[in-house]
Amino acid sequence: MRLETLPDGLINLADFEGPARERMSAQAWAYMSGGAADELTLRANRCAWDAIKLQPRVLRDLSGGHTRLPLLGRELAHPILLAPIAYQRLAHEDGELASAYAAAAQSAGMVLSAQSSVEMEAVAKAFADEPQSGPLWFQLYWRNDPGFMLELIQRVEWAGYQALVLTVDAPVHGARDRERRAGFQLPDDVRAVNLGGRKQPIELAPGQSMMFDGLMPRAATWREIDWLRTHSRLPLLLKGVSHADDAREALQRGVSGLIVSNHGGRTLDTLPATAELLPVLRAAVGEAVPLLVDGGIRRGTDVLKALALGADAVLLGRPYVFALAAAGALGVAHGLRLLRDEFEIAMALTGCKTPADAGPHLLW
Repeated sequence: MRLETLPDGLINLADFEGPARERMSAQAWAYMSGGAADELTLRANRCAWDAIKLQPRVLRDLSGGHTRLPLLGRELAHPILLAPIAYQRLAHEDGELASAYAAAAQSAGMVLSAQSSVEMEAVAKAFADEPQSGPLWFQLYWRNDPGFMLELIQRVEWAGYQALVLTVDAPVHGARDRERRAGFQLPDDVRAVNLGGRKQPIELAPGQSMMFDGLMPRAATWREIDWLRTHSRLPLLLKGVSHADDAREALQRGVSGLIVSNHGGRTLDTLPATAELLPVLRAAVGEAVPLLVDGGIRRGTDVLKALALGADAVLLGRPYVFALAAAGALGVAHGLRLLRDEFEIAMALTGCKTPADAGPHLLW
């Protein structure tokens, strides 16, 4: 990886967008920054965090405070992880490897996308080389090929990943107008390097629907959740559950945790913001189940608000890809440090000595 310098004026996560847009192609920018349809959910994610107000407590003794917390059997240095984002070499030539080194250096966790443009073993080595790194998980999309899926999850386990994250809210692509207007196509040198082989072609009879007769029969159902739990020793989290009944069903089938997500507004438009979904799902699953949230996280106060609403940790999405485009690994590390510093400021100014102190009492 090459060593880069930070552009001037990067004092919060929003500041990375300008340099990122200058460095990315119009097609890559449309892919990374856009959402589905009218992008109502994309905008709602951010607006929902803005609308929540904090109510501080004062005059508390916060000496010795910290940002540490438990999650899936290990202690995290802080509750910030990198969300799974595909094809990061669209943003920077070092792609997911740069993001991994930055996350490991900042003691942040990372969820590697199945559609990573860097080999999973290289990303795992970046984490293994840093003893203070956060957790490293692998995100899956279901492929209707049990043999391929078994080989993939065995490879994930051998590489040292500590959990599987199955994305369940995107059995098909959303209608992404911005991508289509930009004519987005993957360049020849960027591909999902961990997904070898060729998907089986879809054969339809006259009058059959590509969606309901072709694509949906290949999509995951609850049967596939049972299959994954049977064939992998790793904890399994589901990403993209938004209905309380589905959350309860997941727990009945032995899922280890949930990620509250609407896919960053990239699949079904007009879904509720994740800040609105979070307390509903926490009420559905109880207090003991690990619950993470993504979508619209930009400030340290957002991280604190998420914990107050019931999250155990948050996943950062687009902002770290913009930081990657702006300055590679150094950019991502700087962005993570800014967010963690803001989180500590928010804790101190609301009277929270540890993340466990965050609760509904902090919200106006």
